[in-house]
Parts: sequence; C-alpha cells; structure tokens
Amino acid sequence: MSSHSETVGIILAGGRGERAKPITLKSTDYIRSKALIPFVGRRLVEWVLEACREQGIRRFYVVTQGLENRNQIKLLLGHGERYGVSISYSRSRFDRYNVGSAGATLHNLEQWDLQGQALVLPVDSLFDFDLTAMERTHREHDALVTVASVARTAAEITGKYGVMRTGPDGLVQGFVEKPGPERLAELFPSTADDPRRTLPTNAGMYLVDCGRLRLLAREPGLFRQSHQRLDWGGDLLPWLATRGMPVATHAIGRLGDLGNVPDYLETVRLVLNGEYRQMNELMDAPDDAASRRWIHESSLRIKDDDTGTTLAEKLRSGSVVVGPGVRIGRDVEIGPGVRLENVDIGDGAEIREGSTLVRSAVGESALIGAYADVFDSYVGPMVEAGSDRARPLRLEGFSAVGDGAVLWPGSRFYGVTVYPRLRVPALTGVPSETELTSAEDILRWV
Repeated sequence: MSSHSETVGIILAGGRGERAKPITLKSTDYIRSKALIPFVGRRLVEWVLEACREQGIRRFYVVTQGLENRNQIKLLLGHGERYGVSISYSRSRFDRYNVGSAGATLHNLEQWDLQGQALVLPVDSLFDFDLTAMERTHREHDALVTVASVARTAAEITGKYGVMRTGPDGLVQGFVEKPGPERLAELFPSTADDPRRTLPTNAGMYLVDCGRLRLLAREPGLFRQSHQRLDWGGDLLPWLATRGMPVATHAIGRLGDLGNVPDYLETVRLVLNGEYRQMNELMDAPDDAASRRWIHESSLRIKDDDTGTTLAEKLRSGSVVVGPGVRIGRDVEIGPGVRLENVDIGDGAEIREGSTLVRSAVGESALIGAYADVFDSYVGPMVEAGSDRARPLRLEGFSAVGDGAVLWPGSRFYGVTVYPRLRVPALTGVPSETELTSAEDILRWV
C-alpha cells in the first residue's frame, strides 16, 4: 500500500499501438509494445521512467495486456533494479477488464490496494512537466483528479485533442472530446475571432487521489461502465465533471504525442533541438552545444568503404556536413558527401555517399544507399533502403518503412507506409497515405 505522502507512477502500457504503425510493428503480424518504441537512442518507456524518477517517483505500477505486451516490457524493465526503482505489473487475469484507459486504471487501483497519490500516464507520449508544481495545484484544489493540460490553438485541436472548460475557481466544468471545427466554434466563439487564442487541452496525464477514486468507482453506474468501456478522456473525466467532482487542471510545459509518424518525427526534432527541458537533463550533453550535435566517439573513428577516411576526417574537410539537431549513435558508418540536419541515427546504421537526410529518423543497423534523399521520414531498424546515383531513392512526406524491409533503388515515396520485412521493387506514383502491408499490395503498383 502506498503512503499518502508518496506519489507513485501508474504507466498505461496495454494499448495496441495501431496509430503508430509501422513503428510498433516487428513484423506484419507481430506488434511491438508502444513502450518499446525506439526513441533517441533508448526505448520510450525508459525515458518516461527516468523523467518520473528524477522527480521523486520511486514506485511504479505498469498496466500491461496480453502475453507479448507483458513479456516485452518485463524483459526490458524487469522489476526496476537497473533504474533504481520498484516496478510491479498488472496481473494477467485483469486483462479482461482492460476496457479503456480509465477502466484499466480503476481495476488495478483495487488490485494494488493504492490509497495515496498516483501519477497516471500513457506510454506513447513524452511529457515535459514539473511534478512538484502539479502536486501543489492538486492540494490547493483538494482535487480528486488533476489533469495535465497543454495550451493549443483551435487549428491544432480540431478532431485531435480533448478540450476543457474551466470555471472561475479553476476547476473543470466540462470536457469536450476531440471536437470538430463547428462544435469548437460553438463552444468557444472567441477562437473564431482570434485564431491565435489557445485553449487548455487534455495531455493524457493525471494526478489522482487513489483512495477517493476507488470509493467512487463502487458507484453502481460507474462500476458497470468500468466493465464495458471506460476511457479517461471520453468517459471518466466527463462523468466526474458533470457530477461536480473536484477536477483541477494544471498546465505543463510540453507534450509530444508519439502515436503516429508525423508527431513522432516532430517530437524527435524538438528533443534534438533542446525544446524539452527534462530531456535536456536526461540526455548526455551534446558534443557541440551551439548546434545541438551528438556523435558517438566510435562513429568518429569508423572509415567508409569508398574513401577509407574516418567520419572525423570528413567533418574536418567538410565532405560531410552535420547541421543542427543531429544524433549519431554508436558504430555508424557515414560516406562522403552526406548532409544531415535534424536527424536521429541509430547504432550500427550506414549512410552511403551523397545522401541527404533531413527531419528524419533512421533505426539501428539500417542502410541508406548512395545519393538517397530522405526528408520527413522514418526508416526502421535493419531496413535496406537501396539507392545509387542512377536510381536515387526519395522518401518524403512522412513516409515510414518498417523493420527489415528492403527497398530497391529508384523508389519515390511521399507519405507511403511500408510494413516490416517486405521486399519492395522500384515504385513511383504510389498515392500518399498508401499502406503497403503485403506482397499483394505491392503488386497493385508494379
């Protein structure tokens, strides 16, 4: 049982990661837990864990679901020994109650017999927040739940984020889950007059009073709903607000949603450019603070096959240009004439001569062929992206290539998703937002 003075962490890691495909796919039929998404040199859940630990949380409870999800996370985190924390996991028999984020939370609060304060957060987002300040807001309002919020404009909100209506006392009076433009203008007319005006949106992180919430969960209507479908944003929070329960809101610094490829890449870019205060503290200091550049020393020593020169030599001669916001992991081989800007490159990757990579991420042991252009795209681990001077590859428009896929030289993709382990011949003219999930999909465009 947790004490009233201690805030524990509850990490919701049981989702299926459908929006983040192919980042969450290890193969077409084997999904990787969202917790294990590779992000700036580590797995996402490790950053989440360390950000909370640095703010004083030492006890964590992880809500998992199913054999693969549970085993993948437990193999990485264990019981927290490596991280200096304690980690417990939801019991498999409670998986049948994982009928939404709030339902899973309520059932496991009972299972773990938690009475004090808990920070509930998903594992597909990166938060920049001050826990002490959030706890202060929670106490001042004697809140049952304090919702972390991020200010966003109407254009950013439409169809994507839940909005909160607050009263003069600072408590939330109502929630509107992902409103369309008409509904938003109706509820908040001032946003139509001033497009720059911001509204508080639900960031998906909650500080909760476990004991009071458990008592409330025994109310017959809520109890029934928690066994059918009960999400935090769409169900539980509106239920609490309409009944006048004390729900507070607390503005945090930033939220990075990693649940889809465009948001994933934008969050990588912001982190590499120093926009996340907590990540600045958790990451190693950049080699060059002015340009926000990280290059592992092992990569500086590696010689490319063509010229036999090291990356350090190519940087000195100017034959490789590394711009701002670049992280190059261990044992990366980079050829001459390469240009990098706002890129994250995983361990063991190879970037061949003449390639340009901008606002993108390249997974561990991936190969980017010669003279490729990769803009605003995700290339997963062990991908072989073929390219040469005569048949250059071009990826742009938030294209995403899953683990172990092979692209033949000459393909040009804009906003195309390639599932893991597929072998894709040179294709052009594939419409944006096309998902190549199987050999049959590929044959349609050959």
